[in-house]
Amino acid sequence: MKKIIDTLDNDTNAGLVIVDRGMVIRYMNARMAQWTGVTAGQALGASLALAFPACAAALQACLLDALPSGPHGRGAVDNGLPAKGLIQIPTPSGAIECMVCFPFTDIDDELSYAALFYDARDAEAFHRSFGSAINRLLRLQVEQQLLLLKLEHKDDHLLEVEKLAGIGQLAAGIAHEINNPIGYIFSNLRTLASYVREMLNLIDAVDTVKSLDEFRQLRNCPEYEYIRSDVESLIRESEEGIDRVKKIIGALKDFSHPEEPGYRPVDLHRCIETTLKVIANEVKYKAEVVKVYGDIPDVECNASQISQVLMNLLVNAAQAIDNFGVITIRTGHEAPWVWLEVDDTGQGMERSVASRIFEPFFTTKAVGQGTGLGLSVSLSILEHHGGSAEVDSEPGRGTRIRLWLPQTQSATAVPLETAG
Repeated sequence: MKKIIDTLDNDTNAGLVIVDRGMVIRYMNARMAQWTGVTAGQALGASLALAFPACAAALQACLLDALPSGPHGRGAVDNGLPAKGLIQIPTPSGAIECMVCFPFTDIDDELSYAALFYDARDAEAFHRSFGSAINRLLRLQVEQQLLLLKLEHKDDHLLEVEKLAGIGQLAAGIAHEINNPIGYIFSNLRTLASYVREMLNLIDAVDTVKSLDEFRQLRNCPEYEYIRSDVESLIRESEEGIDRVKKIIGALKDFSHPEEPGYRPVDLHRCIETTLKVIANEVKYKAEVVKVYGDIPDVECNASQISQVLMNLLVNAAQAIDNFGVITIRTGHEAPWVWLEVDDTGQGMERSVASRIFEPFFTTKAVGQGTGLGLSVSLSILEHHGGSAEVDSEPGRGTRIRLWLPQTQSATAVPLETAG
């Protein structure tokens, strides 16, 4: 709206009034105030009927006629030009008799109307300046569309940057998850090394025995029996630790590795388990994870991208819990849709906050706890999959976010390219 106001104010010598769908005045320029004697303070927030009672009915009818269709609908545009009307607005110096009006949508996609008033005696000069203003607005619109197209081509890069930022946020926790098993593997190896030295000493001692009884006595020493029983336990624990590290690295690789563009049948439950392994350290100290899996079919999707969405939801859920709570993951199937929801017992949100969580750079987290892009990118991923998200939250009760994904993708579905 600001660009429209600035352009019309600067390029035309006209009075400008902007009203919303309810015919409430949202803007009036200084020129209009000077002509009519109605101050901006009197006009802003007032209805047309209150601000300009002598001509409100005719003015409203002309504004509504500017719509492409509607109760007055003769059509907004005649031969591509905004609607024109003859409206007499009383002024201290006489009446302004001519007006041009047109509808437009503001940044919130709300319908508004602009009405430009000018003296009929200056019609030729006004139309020249108005044509110049319209051309300038059209150029701005084209530039904006080109910028949007460029930003759309950046979607794949934004997706990868946000994913790497998310992994960066989790890096310390992932390192901790890997260091724990590596720590006891290292400890076990040191113990095994000492046992090997004991066994080598025992083998060397065999050369000095003079009888079978002496050998049996040497073999039956307490250290030998203890070492023999403990070695198996040490090896088993070390194998379990190596397997745990292998699973964490495998999950991290599955999560971070860019897939080929397109969709494939994916086991959603496996995606959940992979993501839980990657974020284990972020969750285990904050909440018990309860899984209530339904009987669901494979979902045609990009597994890496859906795992990224799950990571954002689960980490957000953990960070919303002050002490120790519960995060419940549920899945279900309502053909042709599959749904997945993350329900936490955290702080919850006011409705005004919940309605904005998918906006880029909007965050309620402390500095350093997120980029403000996680849920925005997540929604973009869902929409490219033909899916959607529902949020149900209340302060003190927690938050539930349900994701809906189509079981199969249509032939016309356009996947979000993954950078790589």
